[in-house]
Amino acid sequence: MMQFVEFPKIHRLYRQVVVTEKIDGTNACVIVTEDGQVGAQSRSRVITPADDNYGFAAWVAAHAGELRELGPGHHFGEWWGQGIQRKYGLTEKRFSLFNVARWRESRPLCCHVVPVLKTGDPEDGFDVVEEALAHLRVCGSMAAPGFAKPEGIVAYHAPSNALFKVTLERDQEPKGRA
Repeated sequence: MMQFVEFPKIHRLYRQVVVTEKIDGTNACVIVTEDGQVGAQSRSRVITPADDNYGFAAWVAAHAGELRELGPGHHFGEWWGQGIQRKYGLTEKRFSLFNVARWRESRPLCCHVVPVLKTGDPEDGFDVVEEALAHLRVCGSMAAPGFAKPEGIVAYHAPSNALFKVTLERDQEPKGRA
């Protein structure tokens, strides 16, 4: 018997895009359950203070009361700063949430949000991406002002709900290749 498989919808490319700074740290997520439990995960697993990732689970445990304000769900972001990847000249670690539309205005005090570099409408085409990259090359990081070597950008394409990244160095090479 033949089965029908629907062809996926094709999104229009020239639509709203939000370009944020790509921070070089480690992917992290605060989990808040419906009953108010607070936990942590890395990109690939649930973590605990006893089985941690750069101290993120311990930080989540220490800030559970504040982080509960995020509400039920998985709240993804970057754990970055002292001792992680580029370090950004920081003496502490920070958690920066990715969802700029939701968390730009109001969030727990212990959380940051990735900086928005540019937003673009359909008529802007890909100029917003190039302008954001040029801004980082000239001005350095917006997440850590004064840090001259930011990693790159993440472009969120609203209609497709898809993320795309561009790094300032070695963007054409697969990750992990020197």
